[in-house]
Amino acid sequence: MNDPGKIRNIALVGHRGTGKTSLFEALLYSAGALTRLGSVGDGTTFSDWDDDEKKRQMSLSAGLAHVDRGGLSFNLIDTPGDSSFVGDAIASLSVVETALVVVNSVLGVEVQTERMWGRADELGLGRILVCNMLDRERADFDKDVKSLRETFGAQVAAVQLPIGKEHDLKGVVDLLGMKAYTYEGGKATAGDIPAELADEAAAARDKLIDAIASTNDELAEKYLMEEEITAAELNGAFAAAVASAQLFPVACGSATAAVGVDRLFEVLALAPSPTVAAPRALVDADGNETVVDCDPGKPAVAFVFKTLADPFSGHVNVFRVFQGTVTSDSQISVSRDAHKERFGQLLKTMGKENKPAEALVAGDIGAIAKLKDVVTGDTLHADGVSGAFPAIAFPATLMSFAITAKSKGEEDKVITALRRLSDEDRLLEVHHDDQTGEMIVGGMSQVHVEVTVERMRRRFGVDVELKPPRVPYRETIKGTAKAEGKHKKQTGGRGQFADTWMEVAPQPRGAGFEFENKIVGGAIPRNFIPAVEKGVRAAMAEGFLAGYPVVDVHVKLYDGKYHPVDSSDMAFQIAGSIGFKAAAEKAQPVLLEPVMNVEITIPDESVGDIIGDLNSRRGRVLGTTPRGHSNVVGAEVPLAEMLTYAPDLTSMTGGRGDYHMELLRYDEVPAHLTQKIVEQAKAAKEEAHKG
Repeated sequence: MNDPGKIRNIALVGHRGTGKTSLFEALLYSAGALTRLGSVGDGTTFSDWDDDEKKRQMSLSAGLAHVDRGGLSFNLIDTPGDSSFVGDAIASLSVVETALVVVNSVLGVEVQTERMWGRADELGLGRILVCNMLDRERADFDKDVKSLRETFGAQVAAVQLPIGKEHDLKGVVDLLGMKAYTYEGGKATAGDIPAELADEAAAARDKLIDAIASTNDELAEKYLMEEEITAAELNGAFAAAVASAQLFPVACGSATAAVGVDRLFEVLALAPSPTVAAPRALVDADGNETVVDCDPGKPAVAFVFKTLADPFSGHVNVFRVFQGTVTSDSQISVSRDAHKERFGQLLKTMGKENKPAEALVAGDIGAIAKLKDVVTGDTLHADGVSGAFPAIAFPATLMSFAITAKSKGEEDKVITALRRLSDEDRLLEVHHDDQTGEMIVGGMSQVHVEVTVERMRRRFGVDVELKPPRVPYRETIKGTAKAEGKHKKQTGGRGQFADTWMEVAPQPRGAGFEFENKIVGGAIPRNFIPAVEKGVRAAMAEGFLAGYPVVDVHVKLYDGKYHPVDSSDMAFQIAGSIGFKAAAEKAQPVLLEPVMNVEITIPDESVGDIIGDLNSRRGRVLGTTPRGHSNVVGAEVPLAEMLTYAPDLTSMTGGRGDYHMELLRYDEVPAHLTQKIVEQAKAAKEEAHKG
């Protein structure tokens, strides 16, 4: 496809369990890309081909496919809906023009659906909604549309109506063309709208035309004057309204029953192309912006939004071309450090398979293997182009584990596997704890880290053990104190000498660290001041209470002494570290813990049990909100009390509960718990030194 105007880039997003993967499967089947419909329950779907996805019956990473239909080229991305694996969904939204928001018609709008909508809104994407699973018991399209309007605004308008309800779902009415499509064995038959639906369809069409006309003055005038509006005029105005996010059409159907899926393609055909979407801009080191033009003839600019780690072929980078054209022998620069890379064979991704491609033009999505040093988030560009796309804003990891190899001598293999997997999954955070000597892996949940462990074993042949999850505590002070930090060492020849006096004081929560130099009269020469600050920062990183980083302190260096021969940068670094720890220990030190904003979706009958349990976890319940046939309990709970929440929630709700949490703030840990945490930290440190 050499015409960017014929490309449609669409990411399927929504909460876990809305049927995104089944809809993705049905779209490919409808377009002729698949010869049979797979099933999530049977582990036979096109996009959930990974063993972990089959085992857990849910998407863990984005699945991509490319299909041609009706003269258009569709790049479809099936994204995970579970909050533990949301990284690929966030990254995918950064390279498409349209979010296809999939809603479970029984449960209605759920928390992850709202979060993905918010992301799409920030990016100015077109949004098309589809109410899936309308063949299920208690599914109600009218109630869904009303709920969607209440949640997402008056621009929400039905573009289809279902024919039949629940298990009697037979087809859909197309409100743009005013035709009915009934299904048998997945095949559609076009016909007139059933008489019993005629009035409802006419009223729904009026609402749709009214919503479209409100975005187009010329159409609005025709509509008010009751003049004839042609199909071309209506479709053109509809497409423009979707592209400008002034209209959010709602389609309907059932992916598993293949009802309405082919008609959904007709709606997606009116989604914005890369040529009409709001232009993106590169930003250089000085903050200057360069607008990128969706023109195949200009110098190439591309963005890597996904990386696949393969133990044999290395990395496969999936990217979107925003400007120009890339070919299989293109040479590009990586904006991160300006190093050069040469492309090999270009690929179009189809599930777990890759098909060769000769070239990719502006607006298209493809992949490339075996680049030497390219990772997710990299901007690639031809010579003569400068700057990079803004970094994707991923959420911070919520919990971490110490990870060790089961077999001695495999530590390097563990590190290599983790680094490869963290390149693939940007929500995975890996670092070495200098205090304990442990390798730490952080993720969004225990399930997230467990999946990583399973992938290490299967892909890289490494077996590891996880130690209990670690809470990312912080340390700070509540009072003001002064102390001396003195370092003096004489071992024959040149000695070491540095003497500092400093005052520490608390900063407002979240204000960070501030270092103030108040030395007068040359008590400490100016060239040694940066060394003192460096020593203070090193001491803050190590902590003084339980080994956790220190935050939100003001340090004032106001006096000291030096020796013209024995003083050095290193001596003042050590003195600065000693002085800070001495002052901080006298300044009412406290431990801070992360407090999470938690939303728990549960059946009505479980509300009492859940609230009681949250209270026992030091939680503060904010209230409950009905959502569909469920209730959402909002609460603020310390992360330390949520580490083992998933199995407990499953037990309390019979497997029907779901929860999402994100960092809200840091609060002071109660004194009796602080003492316990400090003792555990000291014991762990002693154990590490013994080892």
